[in-house]
Amino acid sequence: MRDLEVHKVKGKNSMCGWYKIRNPLRVAFNFIVIYACRFLPSLSLKNYLYRMLGMKVGRNVSVGLMAMFDIFFPELIEIGDNTVIGYNATILGHEFLVDEWRTGRVRIGKNVMIGANSTILPGVTIGDGAVVSACALVNKDVNSGTFVGGVPAKEIKRKEE
Repeated sequence: MRDLEVHKVKGKNSMCGWYKIRNPLRVAFNFIVIYACRFLPSLSLKNYLYRMLGMKVGRNVSVGLMAMFDIFFPELIEIGDNTVIGYNATILGHEFLVDEWRTGRVRIGKNVMIGANSTILPGVTIGDGAVVSACALVNKDVNSGTFVGGVPAKEIKRKEE
């Protein structure tokens, strides 16, 4: 399943108080850096900037154009060596709901392929060598060496050992 920390709120929906959760200046800075990285062609410069925000980015990671990472909690995202994040993928470390908000570390293993337009929700671990198809919604852990796809993502194929 997902490894999430739940924070209850009363009254207004949880997103109304976002500025109490994270410093607005920090969120603005994160947004500017992450949004700029969406257009940068230099993979090494992108990885440097992501690390500056607290993300753990392995060696030889390739992040495609328009990929979007969590602006509130980028430090909750870990990407293993030699992983490819496809065009317009979204990786979140938090989610706002009506009466609570949740955070969860996203762990993406080594040699993983995240397809274009995929969404990875908070608290998910994707094992080494896994493949996530384009347009998938990953809302639970993905085992190593597994190919998943769909909404929600389901196992399509497992590598032969």
